[in-house]
Amino acid sequence: MKSQVPVLLCSLGLMSHPVAENRTLPAVAPVRIVFATALLSTDLQVRKFVTHYVKDNDESLARVKQRSKRPFTIIDSIFKRYDLPTELRYLAVIESELKSTATSRVGAKGPWQLMAQTARDLGLKVNGRADERTNYYKSTKAAALYLRDLHREFKDWLLVLAAYNAGPVPVHRAMHRSHSTDFWTLQRYLPKESQQHVRRFLATAWYFDSTNPVPEQREIATL
Repeated sequence: MKSQVPVLLCSLGLMSHPVAENRTLPAVAPVRIVFATALLSTDLQVRKFVTHYVKDNDESLARVKQRSKRPFTIIDSIFKRYDLPTELRYLAVIESELKSTATSRVGAKGPWQLMAQTARDLGLKVNGRADERTNYYKSTKAAALYLRDLHREFKDWLLVLAAYNAGPVPVHRAMHRSHSTDFWTLQRYLPKESQQHVRRFLATAWYFDSTNPVPEQREIATL
């Protein structure tokens, strides 16, 4: 199984090591293939983070999972339309716990935690009378457009996740400073929050994949 991991990840566009420059957007693939194998390819510290994150946040993740059916139905339908991996639905879990009314301390709002100007650039109405960032359908469509544009720019989903959190400029800067397009190589030049953002996403994807058991307590003890 482990010997197949690099092949699977490269074919899905989720491995951070550069491949052909004209890569196309990956087809939708089962989360158990994409992220369960992704964890096998990362280092011990990442696996340790994922294991402890799931353990420490088990109750809150369970609550979100219980009310995830309707939001995921909306998200999946829109992401499939834009040929995006439906696993990206878990980004809304770590951004807002799938809450349409979620608001951050810096003014990001909605299930995808879009800033006002970013939302306007993506075609949403954000003014004194309306804020379409809280509209699940419209904000998910905007997020899909943004994620699609980021992937066209970075051609790697781990870098897309980092750029969604920090913005494209810090990711480009990290690529320049590290002379690499490999997330695990350039991550030390990213803001700490963005490094953790990618790890939280991987951990959440691991948790929500019902075919992939949550790491057991004995695994935690060995890390």
